[in-house]
Amino acid sequence: MQWASAVSDSAQFDQAVAAVAHDIAAQMQGYAIDLALAFVSPHHAAHFLELPAAVARAMPHRTLVGCSAGGVIGGGHEVEQRPGLAVVAAHLPEVTVTPIHMDGDALPDLDGSPRSWQEAIGVPADPTPHFIVLVDPFTFPAEDFLAGLDYAYPESRKVGGIASAAQRPGQNVLYAAGQVHRAGAVIVALAGNLTIDTVVAQGCRPIGKPMLVTRAERNILLKLDGKPPLEVIQELVEELSAADRRLAQRALFLGIVTDALITEPRAGDFLVRNIIGVDPERGALAIGEILEEGQLVQFQLRDAAAAAEDLRELLGRAGAAPAGAAPADAAPTGDTPAHPVPRGALLFSCLGRGVGLFGRPDHDTELFRRRFEGVPVGGFFANGEIGPVGASTHLHGYTSAFGIFRPLRPSTEAD
Repeated sequence: MQWASAVSDSAQFDQAVAAVAHDIAAQMQGYAIDLALAFVSPHHAAHFLELPAAVARAMPHRTLVGCSAGGVIGGGHEVEQRPGLAVVAAHLPEVTVTPIHMDGDALPDLDGSPRSWQEAIGVPADPTPHFIVLVDPFTFPAEDFLAGLDYAYPESRKVGGIASAAQRPGQNVLYAAGQVHRAGAVIVALAGNLTIDTVVAQGCRPIGKPMLVTRAERNILLKLDGKPPLEVIQELVEELSAADRRLAQRALFLGIVTDALITEPRAGDFLVRNIIGVDPERGALAIGEILEEGQLVQFQLRDAAAAAEDLRELLGRAGAAPAGAAPADAAPTGDTPAHPVPRGALLFSCLGRGVGLFGRPDHDTELFRRRFEGVPVGGFFANGEIGPVGASTHLHGYTSAFGIFRPLRPSTEAD
């Protein structure tokens, strides 16, 4: 398995294609490209329709998928607020690559059977496929689709992002197997000698203590440990530092532990959701997620320091080798029989991260390169990020979602 990633910020489309193709060829070392992923900024909108053919001429490949994006990531660098074209390429021996375009009105009913979803998507559940999902936000019900994917393929990993180069329907593009679409979603199913390790960094740190939801009505939180949640917040804020009190006025969230078996949650165990409303009379909160009584929750704060520490901790735990191998905080250096090292990665990062959050480019990609030295990473800045928390796949905000790809076993392909 061989991966490569490149990016160009040239304002000239032909030069950008030539530059990324040159860099990809150097990294691929002669291996055929089974899958290419292309992400292109709106500065190249005049060339959206010709991109598949242009990339095919410059960089022969079997399958191309991708989308338009507000910012792109390639070659370990982040290109924001200027022209950008990023390409990720992969040679995937013993892996079946299936690109699919779906329209929003083609989805089965959520009450349908898993088989109905598998038939609609056109991919069997065995061998277990893993999915890359790219969605147009105006024309496709992403959250319903992710629920259906989890229902039909419970053992599969799903990562991806929402196309982010448009202000209205019809302005984004999605690429699938050489075809250009203005609506729907593109899904890539990967089945065979490949797995995906995921990192979903939501950029928050917990404050206070974990508490139980003791009364809730759908997304309305009425009682925490028997108290109105507004009362809990007032008590909590009094214990915070002056800086955190100011932060809580604009960046307070609720973290929900989705795994009922977790009693001492840590980073990565929370599904972070917005507080979208307040009912002063009842002391209640409206949360951007359906709640269940008995769930463990904890309030969260988000800022640049919290986002950096969150990502650093989660990357430190990612792709941990088996006992006796390299420690979790060391970059992988070689395969072991039970644990081949990562070969490539995709990063789907929120438009609200990057320079806008950290004050400089390449923050998240630098942390990734420190943890996974030499592993190519590329992707784009999204209008929503797709990745798992616990056993379920969710649509996130202000998040960096990584899919880290490695073979399950050494390939039998001849050199």
